[in-house]
Amino acid sequence: MAMGAADIVPGVSGGTIAFITGIYFRLLQAISRIPEATLRHLRKGHFRSFWSDCDGTFLAFLLAGVLVSIAALASAISYALDQYPILIWSFFFGLITASVWHVSRQIKSPRAILWFPFALGTGFAWWITTLSGMPLNPSALMFLGSGALAICAMILPGISGSFILVLLGMYTPVLDAIRSLDFATVGVFAGGCLIGLLSVARIITWAFSRFHDLVLALLTGFMVGALNKVWPWKQTLSWRINSSGEQVPLSEAGVSPFSYADIAGQDPQLLLACVFALAGIMLVLGVEWAGAAREE
Repeated sequence: MAMGAADIVPGVSGGTIAFITGIYFRLLQAISRIPEATLRHLRKGHFRSFWSDCDGTFLAFLLAGVLVSIAALASAISYALDQYPILIWSFFFGLITASVWHVSRQIKSPRAILWFPFALGTGFAWWITTLSGMPLNPSALMFLGSGALAICAMILPGISGSFILVLLGMYTPVLDAIRSLDFATVGVFAGGCLIGLLSVARIITWAFSRFHDLVLALLTGFMVGALNKVWPWKQTLSWRINSSGEQVPLSEAGVSPFSYADIAGQDPQLLLACVFALAGIMLVLGVEWAGAAREE
């Protein structure tokens, strides 16, 4: 459920939640085994062997939690972001900051060469966050393709699939389809997610097995760069009209909380923002502690 909640928030990765709860590599292994298990067992009618080989019970419960969370929280998170943007983004900022610390601690052999993938990841993610979303007239093919791209990002710690949807101009259409229970559109999007998931999981598993510390350094950089996207105080540079006919920000730039009041004419809520950011940090630390206690 925590993964589902994270996946519908631009800037927060469900893969990060999987990583800090200790289920990330089990998830990758289970997904990677699905194609082989399908050929070896399922096509022969050996459903029990297929289920066991791809860790079906684990995947079923995980998928159920993600879907329930997305269905239950899509409207609530959209409302909260609209009504309390500074506080909610502060909370997300705290989540990602603590996740940076957690993921970096998983590096087994710290060495100078790891600064290169870290800097590369930071620079790339920071650049991505400065891009403006593209307003589109979504078609079924766009929903399929955006699902494939978004799920690839969602499964990687530090990369937000929802943010990829924002850049593609598909975030609002997908969220609207979920809220309105448009099963046909959601089904097409889910099909794209399935295609992307089965394609990328094996590659990620291979990369971690061969270049564990390099991949973690790169992902840590991605998360540091993503902090630009979830910075609570922003100045809107340009606007666009969404599918509901409402004027929404198209391009934004971060500003200091002290100049925010002059620029936006609103209270920066600095004290409350710090409290919410601290709550996000404590939540990640609490999840990490719970995951460590479970492993013991």
